[in-house]
Amino acid sequence: MLGRLGCQPAHSHVPSPIVTSTVPDSTHLVSEGAAAEAAAEPSAPVPIPLLEPADGVPPVLDDPRDLARATERLAAGTGPIAFDAERASGYRYSQRAYLVQIRRQGAGTILIDPVALPDLTSLQEVVGPTEWVLHAASQDLPCLAELGLHPTSLFDTELAGRLLGYERVGLGAMVERVLGFALEKGHSAADWSTRPLPEPWLRYAALDVELLVELRDRLEAELVERDKIDFARQEFAAIAAAPPREPRAEPWRRTSGIHRARTRRQLAAVRAMWQARDKVARTRDLAPGRVLPDGAIMDAVLKAPADIAALTRLPVFSGPKIRRSAQTWMEALRSAAELPESQLPSTAGPGGDGLPPQNRWAERDPVAAARLARVRAALNTIATAQGMPVENLLEPALARRVTWTPPASRDTASVTAALVAGGARSWQVELTATAVATALVDPPATGTAPSAPKAEPAEPAANGTTADSTAPGASAATGGAAEGRAGGRPETDAGGAPRRATPRRATRPRRSPTQPAASDEPSAS
Repeated sequence: MLGRLGCQPAHSHVPSPIVTSTVPDSTHLVSEGAAAEAAAEPSAPVPIPLLEPADGVPPVLDDPRDLARATERLAAGTGPIAFDAERASGYRYSQRAYLVQIRRQGAGTILIDPVALPDLTSLQEVVGPTEWVLHAASQDLPCLAELGLHPTSLFDTELAGRLLGYERVGLGAMVERVLGFALEKGHSAADWSTRPLPEPWLRYAALDVELLVELRDRLEAELVERDKIDFARQEFAAIAAAPPREPRAEPWRRTSGIHRARTRRQLAAVRAMWQARDKVARTRDLAPGRVLPDGAIMDAVLKAPADIAALTRLPVFSGPKIRRSAQTWMEALRSAAELPESQLPSTAGPGGDGLPPQNRWAERDPVAAARLARVRAALNTIATAQGMPVENLLEPALARRVTWTPPASRDTASVTAALVAGGARSWQVELTATAVATALVDPPATGTAPSAPKAEPAEPAANGTTADSTAPGASAATGGAAEGRAGGRPETDAGGAPRRATPRRATRPRRSPTQPAASDEPSAS
């Protein structure tokens, strides 16, 4: 077959001649500057477009008998099993899987329609004990768990790339860098709830697992060479063992533009409209942003229309589809206006981790703000020396908790205990405990108040939005959700409309798996 590589012959795995001539040495770290320099050099390898799966596009299984035969093929296969799942983030309210892709040596690629086959527990006996290979695993594991699939061990190629210092950790970027192939990028933001799924989408989906095991093998070799394989194994084990993420206490506070609400009454209006929209979105199984964009919520809250006529003169609300539901939004605004003061939400809001917002630290506790600056500086130094993002070295939420309320005895042993209790893995504790303990010791007061600490990079949540996480392994998804697998996986803002983030999973982020986020674009729904 010549279709897969264009002019290149087909292969069951990466062919030796192509690897020799096109795949860069994976021991070299990727950086934007280095990539640009390499591309400018005449000798830089040209990535080979990956056009077709080695065995063609497999049929989508939607019959229990076909699933049983596929299970037998997987059982007869060898080696790790590559997994992927496609959701409809930005289109549907739920974060369920609408396509599951599986590949194993000797079994080929298997595509499963989980709408027709919502119970895949029959697969669990075969795939459960085997190592799974996923890219940004924490984004797909929740929807796979809904189908009865749970890994006992896994290898996360996105997280491996972050631990190795790769600046671009989307699946497409890593396959191109490590293996020399260019994945298709055309259907990352598709509505995978569509039925029937178009053949080009299925080809794209099959290619997502085509080279995952080869990528895993190359990354594992590099982790071993750079003495980071134990770091990776601990992280992978933490992801596999992590419990389901708890729902946010006040998810409405993630409405885009909510910072413009200055009063408790305005915040109550945001909450009321968010809750009304959420009810409609859940009932209709639509992404909230397709019911009503965040921008429209904030416009209505800030303009405070007196009646439906005034509301429907606002942009978005004047559209025919949203205009029909104007009564719902007006009732939400009126209910907030009638609340007694005792029921209005706080302007500060929960910090997610029980701490004040970062920009209030210097005001609330200047000494703690100074500690945080020292802790961050110490962690940044270690992360730079280790060649990895600081959020993978130690979760920022945990660093803040230990800084705001340090152990009574600020020595290495006490800090070690606090970090372990907060979910830090042993490799993280070994690298950071002494430096954090030193940074927590307050110098004599000088009377000079420190400036507010700078905000650190946000972490991806389980559903792909960015937020602090305390779940083991949660920071692993940051890069993938931010970057996407092959150049842009669908991402959503706080209401659920699609947006392109930098590559996949990563960084698909991690987001409460049940709640897509919103766009400020009006919807045609």
